[in-house]
Amino acid sequence: MNGNRRLSRRSVIAGLVLAGLSSGHARAQGFAGLGGDAAGFAPVVPGRKFAFPDDFGAHPEFRIEWWYLTANLRDKAGAHYGAQWTLFRQAMAQGPQRSGWDSQQVWMGHAAVTSATTHRFAEKFARGGVGQAGVDAMPFQAWIDDWRMAAPASFANDMVAPLEVTASGPDFRYALRLDAERPLVLQGDGGYSRKSERGQASYYLSQPFFVVSGQLVLNSGTVDVTGQGWLDREWSSQPLASDQTGWDWFSLHLAGGAKVMLFRLRQRDGSHYFAGNWIDSQGRSAALTSDAIMMAPTVLTEVAGRKVPTQWHLAVPTHGLTIDCVPLNAQSWMATSFPYWEGPISCRGSHDGIGYLEMTGY
Repeated sequence: MNGNRRLSRRSVIAGLVLAGLSSGHARAQGFAGLGGDAAGFAPVVPGRKFAFPDDFGAHPEFRIEWWYLTANLRDKAGAHYGAQWTLFRQAMAQGPQRSGWDSQQVWMGHAAVTSATTHRFAEKFARGGVGQAGVDAMPFQAWIDDWRMAAPASFANDMVAPLEVTASGPDFRYALRLDAERPLVLQGDGGYSRKSERGQASYYLSQPFFVVSGQLVLNSGTVDVTGQGWLDREWSSQPLASDQTGWDWFSLHLAGGAKVMLFRLRQRDGSHYFAGNWIDSQGRSAALTSDAIMMAPTVLTEVAGRKVPTQWHLAVPTHGLTIDCVPLNAQSWMATSFPYWEGPISCRGSHDGIGYLEMTGY
């Protein structure tokens, strides 16, 4: 009986989210209709002073936020894998926060494991206010049902580390330990990340210096893995403009220790918006302007009945970066309620590296 009740609640919650995105344009932009009117929700403005651990927690006065981990992993034999863990929060309505089943907060979780031949993923929904999902700032923990990202007994606020992360799906599960070598990084201009020339923006923090160890459990058995991880912490009330249909986002770990974040927000008229940050090996971050970034797809792949750009040429001339990026698995399609492409990549050229690519709106 409990299982049936849970299924019913999940169905109701998913239905509420889908109902809130009734137009095709909103569905194309993904969870929360990210380019819709944000009246009544808190605005994103320059100059915010971030406070930790409070800003690890939820910001329910904003419409949308997420805790987003990707990890590039290898086993002892040298085989490559990718792992993803994401928790999204959406406010279905503005105004004072309500408790229990009256809460206007809805949560969604995504988890995935990618290899060269398979892409496994799972999705969860939960309603806020009843303990099924949430985030506590201190001690830090983010959860949806039995998926968790949590701090053990010792925790460094400036590094958001260490962390222990678990998730599972019908054909996979994983348990990962994340340790950090450097403090958190503020993306954009001191954490204020512009998304258009018309004022859309988010607050955007990252921990790109995670060292990862743990285990993947797949059909073939348990695999011990190590690698590098990247955590994005982002919140907003309107991160897209109404004419933006999706994005192409890269997080890169370069040989030598530098990290790079780049994104392209696609606009209907073709005048796409570019932004990013160059993070040196010591953790110093410098914003990249739109005219300093070149991103061009080079190969289209048939994925889930659509053409998706799975290979890319990237350049940041001011930093001597000219690279070509290829996916570990071109079929890394997240066939979730709001589908998108997400998977590990490798890069060659002026710099070698690994990372993750996320593409929405295709």
